[in-house]
Amino acid sequence: MTYVVTEPCIKCKYTDCVAVCPVEAFKEAKNFLIIDPEICVDCDLCVPECPVDAIFSEDNVPEKWAHFKALNEKLSQELPTISEQKDPPADADQWKGVEPKEQHLDPTPPDA
Repeated sequence: MTYVVTEPCIKCKYTDCVAVCPVEAFKEAKNFLIIDPEICVDCDLCVPECPVDAIFSEDNVPEKWAHFKALNEKLSQELPTISEQKDPPADADQWKGVEPKEQHLDPTPPDA
């Protein structure tokens, strides 16, 4: 089992989860994080650190976000690793709790 980042992360991109990951399993897009399922060791440390409750074990991803399992897997092959906590976007708090927001997902690397 691995962990999956879902829609609540979009445009929030808090990196508290990155700071506690012991294996550098997080990858970074412009406005979203994902977890590489090949690297994740299922330690569960990231889940309570996420301020927007965007991280779920793959067996517990809410049905409305089930497609994020495939998205995490696909993007894990394309995005760079993020290994240190960064400041969230300036407007991150404004996006907390906003649904739906998948249309705002920018899957390009942060420096692209």
